[in-house]
Amino acid sequence: MKRSPTSIATLLLCTALCTSLCAAAVAAPAEKFEDKFRQLDELLPTATPYRTASGAPGHQYWQQHADYTIRATLDEANRTVSGSEQVTYHNNSPDTLTYLWLQLDQNIYKNDSDARRVQTAPSREAWTKPRGEEGAKYEGLRNTLVGREFDGGFRIANVKSSGGAPLKYVINGTMMRIDLPTPLKPGERVSFGMEWTYKINEQKVLGGRSGYEYFEEDKNTLFEIAQWYPRMAAYYDVAGWQHKQFLGSGEFTLEFGDYDVRLTVPADHVVASTGELQNPGDVLSAVQRQRLEQAKTAKKPVVIVTQAEAEAAEKSVSKATKTWHFKAKNVRDFAWASSRKFIWDAQGYRKDGTNVLAMSYYPKEGNPLWEKYSTASIVHTIEQYNKYSFDYPYPTAISVNGPVGGMEYPMISFNGPRPTKDKKTGQLTYSKRAKYGLISVIVHEVGHNYFPMIVNSDERQWTWMDEGLNSFVEYLAVQAWEKDFPIGRGDPRDIVNYMRSANQVPIMTNSESLLQFGNNAYAKPATALNILRETILGRELFDHAFREYARRWKFKRPTPADFFRTMEDASGTDLDWFWRGWFYTTDAVDISLDNISEFTVDTKNPETEKAWARARKAEEPVSVTDQRNASMPRRIDTQPELRDFYNEHDEFTVTNADRNKYKEATAELEPWQKDLLAQGKYLYLVDFTNKGGLVMPLILEITLKSGKKTIERVPAEVWRYSPAKITKLVVTDEPMTALTQDPYWETADIDTGNNSWPRKAVPSRLELFKAERKAPDMMKDFNTPLKGDEKDAKDAKSSEKVDEKADAKPAVAPTNGAAAKQEAEQQPQKPAGKQ
Repeated sequence: MKRSPTSIATLLLCTALCTSLCAAAVAAPAEKFEDKFRQLDELLPTATPYRTASGAPGHQYWQQHADYTIRATLDEANRTVSGSEQVTYHNNSPDTLTYLWLQLDQNIYKNDSDARRVQTAPSREAWTKPRGEEGAKYEGLRNTLVGREFDGGFRIANVKSSGGAPLKYVINGTMMRIDLPTPLKPGERVSFGMEWTYKINEQKVLGGRSGYEYFEEDKNTLFEIAQWYPRMAAYYDVAGWQHKQFLGSGEFTLEFGDYDVRLTVPADHVVASTGELQNPGDVLSAVQRQRLEQAKTAKKPVVIVTQAEAEAAEKSVSKATKTWHFKAKNVRDFAWASSRKFIWDAQGYRKDGTNVLAMSYYPKEGNPLWEKYSTASIVHTIEQYNKYSFDYPYPTAISVNGPVGGMEYPMISFNGPRPTKDKKTGQLTYSKRAKYGLISVIVHEVGHNYFPMIVNSDERQWTWMDEGLNSFVEYLAVQAWEKDFPIGRGDPRDIVNYMRSANQVPIMTNSESLLQFGNNAYAKPATALNILRETILGRELFDHAFREYARRWKFKRPTPADFFRTMEDASGTDLDWFWRGWFYTTDAVDISLDNISEFTVDTKNPETEKAWARARKAEEPVSVTDQRNASMPRRIDTQPELRDFYNEHDEFTVTNADRNKYKEATAELEPWQKDLLAQGKYLYLVDFTNKGGLVMPLILEITLKSGKKTIERVPAEVWRYSPAKITKLVVTDEPMTALTQDPYWETADIDTGNNSWPRKAVPSRLELFKAERKAPDMMKDFNTPLKGDEKDAKDAKSSEKVDEKADAKPAVAPTNGAAAKQEAEQQPQKPAGKQ
């Protein structure tokens, strides 16, 4: 990179440069042109009466509706759920349906499920690393082996119409088709019922989005129950039936409906659930009901079931049962949790159109962390998300602590972080990571009520539409919790390592085919939206457009095209280049500042121009010869009579001829042209190369000789004629001493080392290590005392004394054959077929 001061010799060149102040884009010769700003017309679907080209629902938009009446029983001892359901399905589509599809998500736990059969080893290296290096994990192997034996999945029985007639059905993996005896015409509805049962998985062993957790210390179990009943698959205008198999990553899209659910559980259990409790008098004590009423107007959480009450309940197991009755309106799913271990607190929040009871359920193992932060985090989430979308419409919002690390359902979420118990003292403490992890996961999971529980995107197809959008609003929300809240998704600098990495796929990739799932579906779209808000649109335009999207598609099912189009429509900005680059490619941002040339305008005034030329001459380095001759005696110094005109004047002396020429040259200039010559601006031609492929705005920090700094923001359209290389004209009132592209790291540029002029050295640290020259000492290792309890240590010591008396010879290592046998017996066997 160079900065070369040059005088522009002609007024023509000066005028050409000065009329190009906004952008001087110079196309690189022999470059293959790629239009980064072409429209997305070939990728986005054609507008229909159901979905408009503006991104709004069309005047003929429709969606199906499904109502459920469910009766279920939790068998704690056998860890099963059994129940019956009646479904009323409303065909609001213009299509006649001859069959219905339902989701059987629990079938993922069948030992022959597609999800289990397509499992692969993490890598060959993980199985073949030498002993002592980190390789295959205990948990991974346990999951594989237990999953092969676990008797999971739905047992379906008595599938009948509302009139009691048997219905033909076919189960295909995690999907179930019910054939209708009579075609279901547009505007009609059909009712049917079935019975089912399934074994609940141990979540910490088999993973998943629900399951049970067993507490060895007090012999109690905590259940988080989701995807627990056969659920209607979505049928909509873009995809028809959404009946992709559930393989574990792609979540769900479901139909809205009303739920009437009765849950029979052990009488000493407390139940947290989607919906509103209908029979508090049957399941809660008078004191608990009084506390619950108090909580509705409380400014801080009110404890409904105290820790002392929960600990007392842990000490016995009731053989009786109670039935908890819940109803929920206009929800797309239903989940619940049940345990006698639950502490329960609640606090009301009411503002504008929101009137919600925020509630937390957690075992004693969650304190002191959960009682302090859970319900406060729920209230904070609703307060913040309302600002960026719409008023929370449901009556409850719940956070449950159990085995599931983080999962969302309407009105209820399962969240994982807990304090750590010291094995010696029994004291419970929590790390900074646990504290902020808990707050952020609650914000994230409760925030999912907005995206996708209400803005009902198709998660089975597009994970980013719920996780990415929600992670973005989570990023906004936690900033309002406290300054410098530690969150790793949203800030552009946090996505740089991923953007540099190999084995990426575009964000617009089906959920089951994503690589680097967390970065792709959560972090990258969240970061892209943050950049769109802060750098490209600005907060005012972005926030208006984002709220418009949320409100347009509240309780409806948007697609990616609806989001893209709404953001453009409501912001009044063509963003096709942005969606294409960030969502349809794996290009990265790497804009290199390559070269700078400095110009000043030739005023044609000899007084000015020759003084400028003299100053440039004076800046030239003194030759080594002249340096060494500096003290040399000169004849002209001892004989001054030898001096003449040329000793007093040099080539920079202004002559009358020069002045006459200036007058002649400027005589015919118009006043504005004379003003242009006299302005004294500094002009810099700056070359930029787009090395990463992703076009982005230029954010230029200009430092002047006086120390003053200014920011010039150049829209991304500067790349429209030449997406690989451009030259930008920068104009200043005084000399520029430094220039930095993206000074605040706001574009996720993967190489900031090429962003500055002059180049800046990147500071780092050189870590020195002491050379390890010790050879392995197997004899020493063999004779190392065996670790064990105190009794073992005493026995070993006694044995050593006996050996010393019996034989004074030093201990030796076993023969090679004995050592090999011993090591082989200690080496765990590898599963068949694994290396």
